[in-house]
Amino acid sequence: MTTSPDHVDSREDLAGFVRALHRSHTVEGHSWQNADLRSFLEALAAWIDDADGWYRNVGRNLPANGDWSFFALALRAATTYE
Repeated sequence: MTTSPDHVDSREDLAGFVRALHRSHTVEGHSWQNADLRSFLEALAAWIDDADGWYRNVGRNLPANGDWSFFALALRAATTYE
C-alpha cells in the first residue's frame, strides 16, 4: 500500500492510496482543511480544473493519457457500492 501519489502505478496502488487516505481521515480528519464530503468534493473538482497549473508549478507535465473515465466511474460507483 502506498501513501504517496507519486507511487501509484496500478489499480491496486490506487486502491491502497484511497485506503491510506481513509485511515488518515479517521485518525486526523479534524485537521484536514476539507474534512467533510461537500468541501472535499468541491476541492477535488477545483484541483482537477487547476491541475495543469499545479503540474507546471512543480515542473512536471499533466499526464496526457490519464484514464479520466476510470476515475469518474470509480467516484460514481462509490455512491452505491458496498
